[in-house]
Amino acid sequence: MYSDTGGDGPVIVLLHGVLTSGSLWDDVVDGLRDRYRCIVPELPFGAHRTPMPDDAALDLESIVKMIAAFLAELDVRDVTLVSNDWGGAQLVISPGGSDRAANLVLVSCEAFDNYPPGLPGRLLCLNAALPGGTFLTAQLLRPRFVRHLPMTFGGMSAKRVPDDVFMSWIEPLRHDRRVRRDLDKYLRSVPKKAQLREWAEQQRSFGGSVLVVWARDDKLMPPAHAERLAQHFDKAQLVWIDDSRTLVPIDQPELLTEHLRAFLGANAA
Repeated sequence: MYSDTGGDGPVIVLLHGVLTSGSLWDDVVDGLRDRYRCIVPELPFGAHRTPMPDDAALDLESIVKMIAAFLAELDVRDVTLVSNDWGGAQLVISPGGSDRAANLVLVSCEAFDNYPPGLPGRLLCLNAALPGGTFLTAQLLRPRFVRHLPMTFGGMSAKRVPDDVFMSWIEPLRHDRRVRRDLDKYLRSVPKKAQLREWAEQQRSFGGSVLVVWARDDKLMPPAHAERLAQHFDKAQLVWIDDSRTLVPIDQPELLTEHLRAFLGANAA
Protein backbone atom coordinates (compact mmCIF):
# COMPACT_ATOMS: atom_id res chain seq x y z
CA MET A 1 0.00 0.00 0.00
CA TYR A 2 1.18 3.51 -0.77
CA SER A 3 -0.11 6.96 -1.60
CA ASP A 4 1.04 8.86 -4.67
CA THR A 5 0.23 12.45 -5.55
CA GLY A 6 1.17 11.78 -9.18
CA GLY A 7 2.36 14.35 -11.66
CA ASP A 8 5.53 14.87 -13.68
CA GLY A 9 7.59 16.61 -11.02
CA PRO A 10 10.71 15.19 -9.37
CA VAL A 11 9.93 12.17 -7.20
CA ILE A 12 10.08 12.33 -3.41
CA VAL A 13 9.65 9.11 -1.42
CA LEU A 14 8.89 9.65 2.27
CA LEU A 15 9.49 6.87 4.82
CA HIS A 16 8.01 6.62 8.31
CA GLY A 17 9.05 4.71 11.43
CA VAL A 18 7.70 2.16 13.88
CA LEU A 19 4.11 2.64 15.15
CA THR A 20 3.50 5.48 12.71
CA SER A 21 2.00 5.47 9.22
CA GLY A 22 2.25 7.51 6.06
CA SER A 23 -0.10 10.05 7.65
CA LEU A 24 2.98 11.28 9.52
CA TRP A 25 3.84 13.17 6.30
CA ASP A 26 0.41 14.62 5.45
CA ASP A 27 1.25 18.25 6.23
CA VAL A 28 4.62 18.04 4.49
CA VAL A 29 3.12 16.42 1.39
CA ASP A 30 0.53 19.23 1.23
CA GLY A 31 3.43 21.69 1.12
CA LEU A 32 5.30 19.86 -1.66
CA ARG A 33 2.66 18.44 -3.98
CA ASP A 34 2.43 21.56 -6.16
CA ARG A 35 5.90 20.91 -7.60
CA TYR A 36 6.83 17.36 -6.66
CA ARG A 37 5.46 13.86 -6.98
CA CYS A 38 5.23 12.60 -3.41
CA ILE A 39 5.10 8.84 -2.82
CA VAL A 40 4.50 7.55 0.70
CA PRO A 41 4.69 3.76 1.22
CA GLU A 42 2.97 2.17 4.20
CA LEU A 43 5.66 0.11 5.90
CA PRO A 44 4.90 -2.99 8.05
CA PHE A 45 5.69 -1.27 11.33
CA GLY A 46 2.45 -1.82 13.24
CA ALA A 47 0.22 0.94 11.84
CA HIS A 48 -0.28 -0.76 8.46
CA ARG A 49 -3.80 -1.93 7.65
CA THR A 50 -2.91 -4.60 5.10
CA PRO A 51 -0.91 -7.41 6.73
CA MET A 52 2.07 -8.87 4.92
CA PRO A 53 2.02 -12.46 3.57
CA ASP A 54 2.61 -15.08 6.25
CA ASP A 55 6.04 -15.99 4.89
CA ALA A 56 7.30 -12.43 4.40
CA ALA A 57 10.77 -11.73 5.78
CA LEU A 58 10.56 -8.51 7.77
CA ASP A 59 14.00 -8.06 9.27
CA LEU A 60 15.69 -4.72 8.68
CA GLU A 61 17.68 -5.82 5.64
CA SER A 62 14.64 -7.44 4.00
CA ILE A 63 12.51 -4.32 4.45
CA VAL A 64 15.06 -1.99 2.87
CA LYS A 65 15.45 -4.41 -0.05
CA MET A 66 11.65 -4.40 -0.31
CA ILE A 67 11.72 -0.61 -0.63
CA ALA A 68 14.45 -0.83 -3.29
CA ALA A 69 12.26 -3.30 -5.20
CA PHE A 70 9.28 -0.96 -4.75
CA LEU A 71 11.21 1.87 -6.42
CA ALA A 72 12.12 -0.46 -9.28
CA GLU A 73 8.51 -1.65 -9.63
CA LEU A 74 7.32 1.96 -9.95
CA ASP A 75 10.21 2.61 -12.36
CA VAL A 76 11.10 5.90 -10.66
CA ARG A 77 14.62 7.29 -10.90
CA ASP A 78 16.60 10.19 -9.48
CA VAL A 79 14.49 9.86 -6.34
CA THR A 80 14.93 11.94 -3.21
CA LEU A 81 14.49 9.59 -0.26
CA VAL A 82 13.26 11.19 2.95
CA SER A 83 13.23 9.34 6.26
CA ASN A 84 12.10 10.28 9.76
CA ASP A 85 12.54 8.22 12.92
CA TRP A 86 13.45 5.08 10.98
CA GLY A 87 16.86 5.15 9.29
CA GLY A 88 15.45 3.72 6.08
CA ALA A 89 16.69 6.25 3.52
CA GLN A 90 20.37 5.59 4.12
CA LEU A 91 19.72 1.83 4.39
CA VAL A 92 18.02 1.67 0.99
CA ILE A 93 21.42 2.61 -0.41
CA SER A 94 23.17 -0.08 1.64
CA PRO A 95 22.29 -2.88 2.26
CA GLY A 96 19.28 -2.23 -0.02
CA GLY A 97 21.54 -1.72 -3.00
CA SER A 98 19.25 0.72 -4.81
CA ASP A 99 20.73 2.89 -7.55
CA ARG A 100 17.54 4.92 -7.97
CA ALA A 101 18.14 7.40 -5.14
CA ALA A 102 19.81 10.65 -6.18
CA ASN A 103 19.46 12.44 -2.84
CA LEU A 104 18.85 11.65 0.82
CA VAL A 105 17.06 13.66 3.49
CA LEU A 106 17.59 12.30 7.00
CA VAL A 107 15.18 13.81 9.52
CA SER A 108 16.04 12.90 13.14
CA CYS A 109 16.38 9.22 12.37
CA GLU A 110 18.22 6.10 13.42
CA ALA A 111 21.82 6.12 12.26
CA PHE A 112 25.03 4.15 12.70
CA ASP A 113 24.30 1.56 15.42
CA ASN A 114 21.38 3.36 17.11
CA TYR A 115 18.92 0.49 16.54
CA PRO A 116 16.61 0.29 18.46
CA PRO A 117 16.74 3.95 19.50
CA GLY A 118 16.57 5.04 23.12
CA LEU A 119 14.44 3.68 25.93
CA PRO A 120 11.19 3.57 23.87
CA GLY A 121 12.86 1.47 21.19
CA ARG A 122 14.39 -0.92 23.68
CA LEU A 123 11.08 -1.34 25.52
CA LEU A 124 9.29 -2.13 22.25
CA CYS A 125 11.82 -4.82 21.42
CA LEU A 126 11.67 -6.21 24.93
CA ASN A 127 7.86 -6.45 24.82
CA ALA A 128 7.97 -8.04 21.37
CA ALA A 129 10.13 -10.82 22.77
CA LEU A 130 7.38 -11.76 25.26
CA PRO A 131 4.25 -13.76 24.35
CA GLY A 132 1.45 -11.22 23.87
CA GLY A 133 3.82 -8.35 24.58
CA THR A 134 3.02 -6.34 21.45
CA PHE A 135 -0.72 -6.68 22.07
CA LEU A 136 -0.13 -5.37 25.59
CA THR A 137 1.88 -2.46 24.18
CA ALA A 138 -1.01 -1.50 21.90
CA GLN A 139 -3.48 -1.55 24.79
CA LEU A 140 -1.22 0.37 27.16
CA LEU A 141 -0.79 3.18 24.65
CA ARG A 142 -4.52 3.92 24.52
CA PRO A 143 -4.69 6.21 27.60
CA ARG A 144 -3.45 9.69 26.82
CA PHE A 145 -1.31 10.01 29.94
CA VAL A 146 0.62 6.82 29.04
CA ARG A 147 1.36 7.79 25.46
CA HIS A 148 2.72 11.16 26.62
CA LEU A 149 5.23 9.65 29.04
CA PRO A 150 8.94 10.19 28.21
CA MET A 151 9.39 6.44 27.76
CA THR A 152 6.69 6.32 25.05
CA PHE A 153 5.67 9.01 22.56
CA GLY A 154 6.27 11.84 25.01
CA GLY A 155 9.96 11.51 24.21
CA MET A 156 9.28 11.63 20.48
CA SER A 157 7.10 14.71 20.10
CA ALA A 158 7.33 18.07 21.81
CA LYS A 159 3.82 19.15 20.80
CA ARG A 160 2.15 15.75 21.22
CA VAL A 161 0.65 13.74 18.41
CA PRO A 162 -3.05 14.65 17.89
CA ASP A 163 -5.35 12.05 19.45
CA ASP A 164 -7.11 11.09 16.22
CA VAL A 165 -3.82 10.61 14.40
CA PHE A 166 -2.30 8.56 17.20
CA MET A 167 -5.32 6.30 17.58
CA SER A 168 -5.30 5.64 13.83
CA TRP A 169 -1.68 4.52 14.20
CA ILE A 170 -2.32 1.95 16.91
CA GLU A 171 -5.76 0.72 15.78
CA PRO A 172 -4.40 -1.98 13.40
CA LEU A 173 -2.03 -3.20 16.11
CA ARG A 174 -4.87 -3.48 18.61
CA HIS A 175 -7.26 -5.36 16.38
CA ASP A 176 -5.27 -7.51 13.94
CA ARG A 177 -2.98 -10.27 15.19
CA ARG A 178 -1.36 -10.43 11.72
CA VAL A 179 -0.26 -6.81 12.05
CA ARG A 180 1.20 -7.64 15.46
CA ARG A 181 2.96 -10.64 13.92
CA ASP A 182 4.50 -8.37 11.25
CA LEU A 183 5.79 -5.88 13.80
CA ASP A 184 7.13 -8.66 16.00
CA LYS A 185 9.13 -10.05 13.08
CA TYR A 186 10.84 -6.72 12.69
CA LEU A 187 11.41 -6.01 16.38
CA ARG A 188 12.80 -9.48 17.06
CA SER A 189 15.44 -9.27 14.34
CA VAL A 190 17.57 -6.21 15.14
CA PRO A 191 20.99 -6.64 13.48
CA LYS A 192 24.15 -6.86 15.53
CA LYS A 193 25.94 -3.57 16.20
CA ALA A 194 28.94 -4.68 14.14
CA GLN A 195 26.69 -5.30 11.12
CA LEU A 196 25.06 -1.90 11.48
CA ARG A 197 28.45 -0.19 11.64
CA GLU A 198 29.60 -2.08 8.55
CA TRP A 199 26.55 -0.94 6.60
CA ALA A 200 27.09 2.63 7.75
CA GLU A 201 30.66 2.52 6.47
CA GLN A 202 29.45 1.27 3.08
CA GLN A 203 27.06 4.22 2.84
CA ARG A 204 29.95 6.66 2.77
CA SER A 205 30.35 5.95 -0.96
CA PHE A 206 26.97 7.55 -1.78
CA GLY A 207 27.63 10.36 -4.24
CA GLY A 208 24.35 12.24 -4.06
CA SER A 209 23.42 15.26 -2.01
CA VAL A 210 22.33 14.75 1.60
CA LEU A 211 20.30 17.03 3.85
CA VAL A 212 20.44 16.26 7.56
CA VAL A 213 17.54 17.84 9.46
CA TRP A 214 17.72 17.26 13.21
CA ALA A 215 15.72 18.25 16.25
CA ARG A 216 18.14 20.03 18.53
CA ASP A 217 16.38 18.61 21.62
CA ASP A 218 15.97 15.06 20.33
CA LYS A 219 15.91 12.47 23.11
CA LEU A 220 16.08 9.31 20.97
CA MET A 221 18.34 10.25 18.07
CA PRO A 222 21.54 11.77 19.48
CA PRO A 223 22.28 15.25 18.09
CA ALA A 224 25.90 14.09 17.87
CA HIS A 225 24.75 11.67 15.17
CA ALA A 226 23.51 14.60 13.09
CA GLU A 227 27.00 16.09 13.14
CA ARG A 228 28.53 12.70 12.33
CA LEU A 229 26.17 12.25 9.38
CA ALA A 230 27.09 15.68 8.04
CA GLN A 231 30.71 14.51 7.99
CA HIS A 232 29.82 10.99 6.86
CA PHE A 233 28.69 11.95 3.35
CA ASP A 234 30.74 14.02 0.91
CA LYS A 235 27.92 16.37 -0.09
CA ALA A 236 25.93 16.92 3.08
CA GLN A 237 24.46 19.90 4.88
CA LEU A 238 23.02 20.06 8.38
CA VAL A 239 20.14 22.19 9.65
CA TRP A 240 18.79 22.23 13.18
CA ILE A 241 15.13 22.39 14.22
CA ASP A 242 14.16 23.97 17.54
CA ASP A 243 11.01 23.24 19.57
CA SER A 244 10.85 19.71 18.30
CA ARG A 245 11.82 16.14 19.09
CA THR A 246 12.10 13.12 16.82
CA LEU A 247 8.76 13.51 15.02
CA VAL A 248 9.67 16.74 13.26
CA PRO A 249 6.81 16.31 10.69
CA ILE A 250 4.41 16.54 13.64
CA ASP A 251 6.16 19.22 15.67
CA GLN A 252 7.44 21.54 12.92
CA PRO A 253 5.90 20.59 9.55
CA GLU A 254 6.03 24.07 8.03
CA LEU A 255 9.68 24.64 8.89
CA LEU A 256 10.59 21.16 7.69
CA THR A 257 8.77 21.81 4.42
CA GLU A 258 10.69 25.04 3.92
CA HIS A 259 14.01 23.23 4.32
CA LEU A 260 12.87 20.46 1.98
CA ARG A 261 11.76 22.89 -0.71
CA ALA A 262 15.08 24.73 -0.57
CA PHE A 263 17.04 21.47 -0.79
CA LEU A 264 14.86 20.02 -3.54
CA GLY A 265 15.00 23.22 -5.53
CA ALA A 266 18.78 22.97 -5.63
CA ASN A 267 19.16 19.21 -6.03
CA ALA A 268 16.02 17.48 -7.41
CA ALA A 269 16.09 17.09 -11.18
